Amino acid sequence: MKRRLTTVLCADVHGYSRLMEADETGTLETLRRYRTAIAGLVERHDGRIVNTWGDAVIAEFASVVEAVQCAVEIQQEISSQDSDPPPHAPPMRFRIGINLGDVMVDGTDIYGDGVNIASRLQELAEPGGVVISSSVYDQVHNKLSVGFDCLGQRPMKNVAPMTSYRVTMSGRTGQGRSVAVDESPTRREEAGHLQVGDRCEPSSWMHAVLDGLARLPRPVAAALTVSAFLILINVFTGMHKIWFHWPVAALLFAVVLRTALRHRPQSDSKGER
Repeated sequence: MKRRLTTVLCADVHGYSRLMEADETGTLETLRRYRTAIAGLVERHDGRIVNTWGDAVIAEFASVVEAVQCAVEIQQEISSQDSDPPPHAPPMRFRIGINLGDVMVDGTDIYGDGVNIASRLQELAEPGGVVISSSVYDQVHNKLSVGFDCLGQRPMKNVAPMTSYRVTMSGRTGQGRSVAVDESPTRREEAGHLQVGDRCEPSSWMHAVLDGLARLPRPVAAALTVSAFLILINVFTGMHKIWFHWPVAALLFAVVLRTALRHRPQSDSKGER
């Protein structure tokens, strides 16, 4: 079984059973029309329709950016076609989830967690909305002029909780190629959505500090972190008596000594003959 890294887009009709119960013939005609539009947009963005079982559409893309832009245009196209719906007919809305992950390839089909996660993400999306995984967000957040709302770590069926993002869209374009969206991405943490351990968008100074610590050797980074913690304790308990310099000095001396001993030149035990 071959494997590959790919971007999976999963689109599903919201309330499909209710629509079928209300009007089977009209729902199937609408679904067929929307699938034709989706297939055209997927092909335009160099994607491939993998499966269309039931009311769902699964597609894969080599480019993460193209996948997200295609999803936005799909929602815009469906919204524009449904601007004048027939009387007494509920509108059909798709929910879309996108994930970048490893999949198993069997002929023209793909399987695995990469597909399952995309399917679970679309369940988090609102009707007419798009939800992406953190792996997709890392690739596209600075390449597309779209907004992203961090949803935090949502529980998903048979999938480990992961940080997900909702793509925010505003306005509509007459051309299917361009995307009219928020110019300044928002970074809102919605009340009730975030749980302990969520890591959405750290501030720039915190990001720089974490990056700097990541570049240092682990003992040095640990010593600096403990030293900063001791200094903060001394500051908040009162600066009338300064005591942090003694444990900090001992800690830094131990780290320097350990580093020096680890990097000392080793003598040649065999010698030259």
